[in-house]
Amino acid sequence: MRLLADENFNGSILRGLIRRLPDLDVVRIQDVGLIHAEDPTILAWAADEGRILLTHDVATVITYAYERIKSGLPMPGVVEVIATAPMGKVIDDLYLFVCCSQPDEYEGQILFIPFP
Repeated sequence: MRLLADENFNGSILRGLIRRLPDLDVVRIQDVGLIHAEDPTILAWAADEGRILLTHDVATVITYAYERIKSGLPMPGVVEVIATAPMGKVIDDLYLFVCCSQPDEYEGQILFIPFP
């Protein structure tokens, strides 16, 4: 599973996930020169790199993701993590997401975490 963490993604959640999965292939927006980039640019980069985007931004990212899908552009997936959810539950659910699924399952999909 190849992931891209959005610019404002909670670093504590990311660190907790990496503690459980030290070999996880995740990069942050800040690490790839996309800091302050517009959402369509980030989604295009994620698609080019085959990375599923982790974000807390329900306001705009999802709209642009659906636009990519509607336009027939690749969209490897978006995981919308509810920012107010309990951190332990979020880390547990992200762990399950990574360990119990394949990346191609999320092409053109938007997943919400925590799971109900």
